[in-house]
Amino acid sequence: MSIDWISFTPWAALAGGLLVGAAAAMLLLLNGRIAGISGIVGGLLKPANGDIAWRAAFVVGMFLAPSAHVLFGPLPRPQIDASWTALLIAGLLVGIGTRYASGCTSGHGVCGLSRLSPRSLVATATFMGTGFVTVFVARHLLSA
Repeated sequence: MSIDWISFTPWAALAGGLLVGAAAAMLLLLNGRIAGISGIVGGLLKPANGDIAWRAAFVVGMFLAPSAHVLFGPLPRPQIDASWTALLIAGLLVGIGTRYASGCTSGHGVCGLSRLSPRSLVATATFMGTGFVTVFVARHLLSA
C-alpha cells in the first residue's frame, strides 16, 4: 500500500475532523450522551424506553451522510484488498474487542480522550499499539 499524495485532501480531512468533533461535542452538551458508535447501536439492540429516537436518528444520519457528499462531488471508490472471509473475521474481532473495551475507537478516541478519561486513554493506546504491531507483522514479517 502506498499513499496517493496527488489525491490527498488535507482541507477535506480537516473539515471532516471538525464536523466529527462538533457533532460529538453537541451530542454530549445537548443530550448528555457520548458519540460512541458501538454504544449507540448497542442501545438500539437492547432499547430502553424513550432512548430509541436519538439513537435511530444518529444511525440514519451516518447512512445518509454519503448522500450529502454527492452534492460536492462523486464518492470515492473504495478499494479493499481482503477477502470476504477476512472482512467477516475482522468485523467479529472488532465487535468482541468493543465489548471487552466497553466502547469503540470513536467513543474512546474522540469522546473519551476529550473528557480526559483514563480508561479511554488506556483503550486508545491499546487500539493504536495493536494496530501498529499488526501492520508491522503483516507487512514486514509475514510478507517476506
